[in-house]
Amino acid sequence: MIGTVCTVGQYMEVMIMENAVTGQTLIGEIVNNHPEAIEILLSIGMHCLGCPASQMESLEEACAVHGIPADKVIEAINAKIAAV
Repeated sequence: MIGTVCTVGQYMEVMIMENAVTGQTLIGEIVNNHPEAIEILLSIGMHCLGCPASQMESLEEACAVHGIPADKVIEAINAKIAAV
């Protein structure tokens, strides 16, 4: 954003995008950086958020293990982050 003129709305959109969770985001990063997302993860059956193995697992990998479509989970988590 250095040297770029933008509106507050555009700046906020960039900030939200920088905080967005993707399929490659690690479960440990989500839990540590976005505690508001824990409720969503628990509600879909991801109950071992604190176990060492899950900390280095991507959201996409965790969803595959649990048989859950990753795109829906990513969408729900990003909506929750944006609402905070």
